[in-house]
Amino acid sequence: MKIAELELRTIQLPLVRPFRTSFGTQYSREVLMLRMTDVDGNFGWSECVAMSEPLYSPEYVAASLDLMKRFFIPTLFAEADLRAESIAPLLSPFLGSPMAKATFETALLDMQLKIEGRSLADFLGANRTKIPCGVSVGIAPSIPELIEEVAGYIKDGYKRIKLKIEPGWDVEPVAEVRSNWPDIPLQVDANQAYSRSDGELLAKLDAFELLLIEQPLDEHDILGHAQLATQVNTPICLDESIVSLRAAEDALAMKATTVINIKPGRVGGYLEAVKIHDLCVNEGIPVWCGGMLETGIGRAANVALAALPGFTLPGDTSASSRFFKQDITDPFVMKDGYLDVPNTIGVGRTPDLEFLDSITTYKETIRS
Repeated sequence: MKIAELELRTIQLPLVRPFRTSFGTQYSREVLMLRMTDVDGNFGWSECVAMSEPLYSPEYVAASLDLMKRFFIPTLFAEADLRAESIAPLLSPFLGSPMAKATFETALLDMQLKIEGRSLADFLGANRTKIPCGVSVGIAPSIPELIEEVAGYIKDGYKRIKLKIEPGWDVEPVAEVRSNWPDIPLQVDANQAYSRSDGELLAKLDAFELLLIEQPLDEHDILGHAQLATQVNTPICLDESIVSLRAAEDALAMKATTVINIKPGRVGGYLEAVKIHDLCVNEGIPVWCGGMLETGIGRAANVALAALPGFTLPGDTSASSRFFKQDITDPFVMKDGYLDVPNTIGVGRTPDLEFLDSITTYKETIRS
């Protein structure tokens, strides 16, 4: 198909409560949105999961916007017959920026599948109609406040709790949560906050029967994770380190991980995410779907991905109300700890344009 028009916009979507991790505190979610339209008037939506500052990854909203306008869009406009499968090869000469690249792939997938009358879940190979919900809990101001927050999520019905940790906020809060809920599936996420010398400290978490310790060391330190895996009994899960199929292959070969968190934006899109899923299924490695505080657009696509057979652990696919008082689409509502997988054509959600306009901070339409 031939692309006729691309609409870029940034929005500021307020969060229900501040979300604190080792790489900063967010009070609202700045999101770069893309609407792609072809010459026949078909359209697709997507969002870029890059954050406002380069703290989680080198990508950030302003840089992604510049990269798209300066390099990606002219390249894609030059193509007479564009398909989602061709986005990655076409943009591969431009180094890095998988989140920005994934934005175009997802919008084109949304449009293609609408034309074909297929849902994203069907296209990706989903075999479930609902998925279990996990929730990610940020670093709280105090342990009593953490316990109060976790209690609310358990009352809501979440099937798994993930606690953010960092040096000085690790063993004690995890112990308190486990003491209060001995049987709840529990895991922790360090967001690269520890070093190779912290093996003895992290081994103390073994006492709490955690599902996994997520990304304890720097994303580039695959060897360090392999060494840490010999010091702790809790499974090591990689997140930021898994930026591609090749990265996943290397990490598994080095025995640096026994669980993988797949974030589609981080690996360059849903097509690459499925390849990583298939690798892990073949290797007997469980996977789960991570979250980036997505709006309903990105959440719909993540829920579709999480319905694939290899996603055997609850992911960060929480209800819309976990983060937003009002989402930009129809909200995802949790029922008995599960979310329904969208079965309508395309990604499965379309923005409320009136609300979207009310929170838009920048908007530009670029025509071929």
